[in-house]
Amino acid sequence: MRQDKKQGYRNCILTFAVMGTSALLMGIFFDFYFDLNDDTMMRDIMSGVYSGTPDGYNMQTLYPLGALLALCYRMCGSFPWYGAFLFLCQFGCFFLVGVRLCTLADGFCVWKQMRTGDDGVGIWDRAGKARRFAGKLLCLLIVVVFQWGIWLSHMVHVQYTITCGMLVGAAVFLFLTIPGIVFRKEGSETPSAKAFLLKSLPSLFLFLLAFHLRSEMALLTLPFLGLAGFFCWWADRPFFTKENWCKYGGLLLLLFAGMGLSIGADSLAYGGEWKEFRQFFDDRTTIYDFYPEVLPEESALADVELEQLGVSVGSQILLRNYNFGLDGRIDAQMLADVAAYAKEHVGGARDWGAVFREKLRLYRYRSFHGEDAPYNLLVIVGYATNIIAIVILLRKEICVLLVAMAQLFLLLFVRSALWMFVLVRGRDPERITHPLYLVEFCLLAGMLLWHLRRSVAAKNIAAGTVAVLFLLSLWGLWKGFPAVCADQIRRQEVNRDWEAIDAYCKVHPDTFYFEDVYSTVAFSDKLFACRDNVIANYDIAGGWMCKSPLYRKKLAAFGIEEAAEALVEGKADFIMSDEEEALRGLIWMEIPYAEHDVAVYVEEYGRIGDSYGVYQVIPVSESGQFLRDRKWEQ
Repeated sequence: MRQDKKQGYRNCILTFAVMGTSALLMGIFFDFYFDLNDDTMMRDIMSGVYSGTPDGYNMQTLYPLGALLALCYRMCGSFPWYGAFLFLCQFGCFFLVGVRLCTLADGFCVWKQMRTGDDGVGIWDRAGKARRFAGKLLCLLIVVVFQWGIWLSHMVHVQYTITCGMLVGAAVFLFLTIPGIVFRKEGSETPSAKAFLLKSLPSLFLFLLAFHLRSEMALLTLPFLGLAGFFCWWADRPFFTKENWCKYGGLLLLLFAGMGLSIGADSLAYGGEWKEFRQFFDDRTTIYDFYPEVLPEESALADVELEQLGVSVGSQILLRNYNFGLDGRIDAQMLADVAAYAKEHVGGARDWGAVFREKLRLYRYRSFHGEDAPYNLLVIVGYATNIIAIVILLRKEICVLLVAMAQLFLLLFVRSALWMFVLVRGRDPERITHPLYLVEFCLLAGMLLWHLRRSVAAKNIAAGTVAVLFLLSLWGLWKGFPAVCADQIRRQEVNRDWEAIDAYCKVHPDTFYFEDVYSTVAFSDKLFACRDNVIANYDIAGGWMCKSPLYRKKLAAFGIEEAAEALVEGKADFIMSDEEEALRGLIWMEIPYAEHDVAVYVEEYGRIGDSYGVYQVIPVSESGQFLRDRKWEQ
């Protein structure tokens, strides 16, 4: 036992050294960025930049995790807690997988024992130690090459949904390969329920952490974790024993209890006024993500049926360009009516049979073609190597072979169902599909290791698999490295505009600035950027926090109740890119005021860099006179 612990410490140190070197090299070659502005918004909320006080109500994570990170910012606001948390989650997943592979390498290697000492302790020869160390380095090299060749973009451009998928993938792999518990030699003694549950806790913790970080993604990938548990239960014969009920029933109970407590705490936190906003948030998601065609094109004057619901032309325009924060009439009831209308008339008018057939063809295409490479190729390699291992290693055990093939077919059926669910809904961005590929591959990798442990002849299959993974990863690195470098340059250029806007607003602290959503949606920020966590005097004029209690708290800090009123009163101004101004003009800002019988004149009076203008909204009398002073930047 003492020797096992000592070896475990060595495995941790070796893995930490290799993973640390990989992270250091990534930091030398690249900057770590938040991939999307969603993460920067969450960071700003939890750090206090958004409302002035660190807050856990970020609407994306479950409240307990958001509150914990906000507490960290309260204790030390200058430290980039959220960025460090995502970074540790991602590299922590690879670290845990690496340690597990090193542990399995100890068991897979065949050692030569020279003699036994007087104290009965075996003395291993140097060749045996060298083989064991080489085996571990090879395992860790596989992980590092995977990081750089397959997952490089997601390692340096971090997104919380991707991180959630990585946590679930690590949980699946770790559960399938628990040494001596799930991953044990044939004929060995069945472990006790207590030992099983204790060894399963890391996987359980990783999944619950993923559930807190992005519950929708965790639930989408939960069937893969369920399959891992089912396969382990199937291998733990006899099936229906008291011990098995305690093992797998107890694990399910812990899983659902953890999820239930998390949801309960989150629901309690988001009570009161947050409950109404959550409905507003869900209806907004329904409209924009699933039924965007319900909103008229910007070139159209109006949608008559929406007008009958009480959505005026001006409100339709602001909903379409996401700047709905500029219209106080767009509230929870209006979005609920539009969402219900979209489900009934847009969703009801769709030929779902035709949609299903179209998405089925798309699913078949994406599974085998280059659009999703190298992620789909990774999964194909996983299925192919499992089939080869099953046929070669289990050909003399027909019943076991049939069960193993049935498990692969069950996995294929589940993954097909999940993919069709995603595609038919029409929401298949990379931040959803790539984690699906990853978690599935982790399950396939664990299943492959199950089969390889059965025979010494499996080393040839293992060597072939490693070779294919190396080649695939090197191909991915050849294609991905230049793309990531180009993306980093693009981010630096785009973020210069954001930095200029931030600096401009700080120089003019007496004015609040609303930003056009489309003009600012491309900005991101560095993962470890240290910022002064003081309230910012700007916000986008739409987005998923708009009209939330936290949003109203932010505006109240600047003496603003409604955005539209603040603009005409001179308390706030508007920032928009030249590109969007040339595309949409300025009349879209005037129409909502005209519907309130208020004539306004929108005028650019300042510049930010070469690409952004600062606009003021000036009320105009019937005679055409300006009702307040015009601003001019000297």
